[in-house]
Amino acid sequence: MRSSILTMALAVLVAACASTPPEQDPVQIKLNNLDERLGRVERIAGNEAEMSQRLDQVQQSLREMRGRLDELEHNSDALTKQQRDLYADLDKRLAAANAAAGGTGGATSGNGPAAGGATGAAPAGGGAETAAEGNAGAGGAAAAGGAAPGAGGNAPSSTEQAVYSQAFDALKAGSYSVAITGFKDFLSTYPASPLAENAQYWLGEAYYVNKDYESAAGAFRAVLKKWPDSRKAPDALLKLGYTQAAQKQIPAARATLNEVMKKYPGSDAARLAAERLKRIPGQPAQPAQPPAPAQ
Repeated sequence: MRSSILTMALAVLVAACASTPPEQDPVQIKLNNLDERLGRVERIAGNEAEMSQRLDQVQQSLREMRGRLDELEHNSDALTKQQRDLYADLDKRLAAANAAAGGTGGATSGNGPAAGGATGAAPAGGGAETAAEGNAGAGGAAAAGGAAPGAGGNAPSSTEQAVYSQAFDALKAGSYSVAITGFKDFLSTYPASPLAENAQYWLGEAYYVNKDYESAAGAFRAVLKKWPDSRKAPDALLKLGYTQAAQKQIPAARATLNEVMKKYPGSDAARLAAERLKRIPGQPAQPAQPPAPAQ
């Protein structure tokens, strides 16, 4: 009986021991904690590496943008300087025109578009001829006779002047297609304007520097047909000769340039015609005639 009770007690004790979980090893607990911490550190380090890479990409993009900005600023400065030089050159030509015409045949200083239209100054960018050849000269304008638009009682209206100015400003800026459209619109809207002969001439110049020689020749012929005695006629005839030379119409170019020298002797247009004839193969140019003595 006593042995049975002891056996049952031992069985209960064994069962109780089996149902109690063993205690965890403190070392293992610390290792598990270290693994978790290491995993978090690795995740954080990976995120930081990715952020660092993205930051490097952003900094590279900023450097490229700064370089592009510096390039644009340099180009802008160069363009601004070029425009200042252009306007300074136009001012010098206008001053020379006023001096040659005795202060009566040119436009007043400070009136950029009207003044530019009243001289033979070539626009910048110049086409096939040199800048010197592009300028038919104040002397030629004076020899042709006639005052600048607005010098007499027939002055252009403010609207006409504004429309003309827009086209001429586009020509000075080298926007030749815009200038062509502007001058054509002006001539269509204001065919009787005192600025019409200048608009017609500068339309030819815009075509010429744009290498549309057929249209340029037509524009210069229109000046000679509609305003044969105008102050732009010597320039128009001279540039018609240039245009014919550019079209390889050598006999016609030679005849036109010789006509400039005969009709406007002693003028800048005649001098430039003689210089251009020297470069045309074939018959040598006739010498430019001295100006006729005053009556």
